[in-house]
Amino acid sequence: MATEVERKFLVAGGGWRHAALGPGLPFRQGYLPNGGGADAPVVRIRLAGAAGVLTIKGPGLTTRAEYEYPIPAEDAAAMLATLCVPPVLEKTRTRVAHAGLVWEVDEFAGPLAGLVLAEVELARIDQPVALPDWVGREVSGDPRYLNSNLVRAGLPPRP
Repeated sequence: MATEVERKFLVAGGGWRHAALGPGLPFRQGYLPNGGGADAPVVRIRLAGAAGVLTIKGPGLTTRAEYEYPIPAEDAAAMLATLCVPPVLEKTRTRVAHAGLVWEVDEFAGPLAGLVLAEVELARIDQPVALPDWVGREVSGDPRYLNSNLVRAGLPPRP
């Protein structure tokens, strides 16, 4: 089974931009209806630039099952338009190097504009992580910051 181990932080300032590994990639992503149960898997459709991706995630916050499959971009666009629960989440993801790890910084658009989150994927939950000075409060354990919940809420969580 594929397992995702990830920590997530609010971003404090734009200091991350100088360490970007390239330009940001625009994402559009939506979620198939799952009945809303906290223990139900989440099925995500994503257009990352011109690439379509189908992702199935199990329940959990920091550690959870994750399966990703490439799909034709045309299929992803059609699913976003017809099958996903509106609204479609829009963000730009920039990969940033820090202390031997690659962080992903997401700048949200639309109703979530102004929200900037940084995620880092780890090999194991107890892996030491040198935090860059541009990260703020950790939100890994806060379900309000799951993308599927952000899109459902339609606006950034209050601190």
